[in-house]
Amino acid sequence: MAATRTVAADTTSVSLAFGAYSARIGQAACSRDPALALRARVFRQGACDADRFDADCLHGSVSTASDGARIAFRARLIRSPDDLRTCYTGQHYDLAPLAGLSGAILELGRFCQADGPSDVTALRLAWAALGVLVDRHGIRLMIGCSSFSGHIPDRHRAELAWLRTHHLGPAHLRPNRLSPRSIDLPKTGPAPAHLPQLLRSYLNMGGWVSDHAVQDPDLDTLHVFTGLAIDTMPEARKARLRALARAAQTTPLDLVRTAP
Repeated sequence: MAATRTVAADTTSVSLAFGAYSARIGQAACSRDPALALRARVFRQGACDADRFDADCLHGSVSTASDGARIAFRARLIRSPDDLRTCYTGQHYDLAPLAGLSGAILELGRFCQADGPSDVTALRLAWAALGVLVDRHGIRLMIGCSSFSGHIPDRHRAELAWLRTHHLGPAHLRPNRLSPRSIDLPKTGPAPAHLPQLLRSYLNMGGWVSDHAVQDPDLDTLHVFTGLAIDTMPEARKARLRALARAAQTTPLDLVRTAP
């Protein structure tokens, strides 16, 4: 009798389907190619957006058969201080305050949406797919750079001042300065008019920001470090995301009732 070969499960691949939408996370071409295609359109006006960090990342997208990728992102599992120093966020912020944390960290980056009105269904499914990774790998903290369009700080003074007043992270976890293009979050400003979708999602789930921002002339953005401790997320929100992930593999679910 031939020996039975045991194949280890791939715990980094996620595949969900909900109505006309499908969400994928992984390193295979079916996950990577749609994400890179949308990133190219959003960040580079059609030119290639691939960089040296992509090889260490998982690539995710939420797509429909009729419209293609609606949301794209990349995610990296960070398990050591060396990973913190070499990840994309670690090139702009000194992440040494996070080195002593127990448990894995998930870095979320290059999060973008296709042109047109915000697609709430796609956004919810993206977070549900990321939630599967969080549960599988015991993620304790999610981190990333939340970007404002336009790298000139005065353009975003109101939003940055509001973040400093209402959403500054714990002093012992906030990253230190690293980039020569970093600027302090202003202490005062007019009422904020707009926050990027990714940043709103982080904040609505209990996320927090750094006390400084970094200019990125290459992408013409200004970004703030964003952290989200999984243990401090509202339990009801975590339950809704898990319910959506289960439903996306089994039966239909009312998205209004399961919104993150």
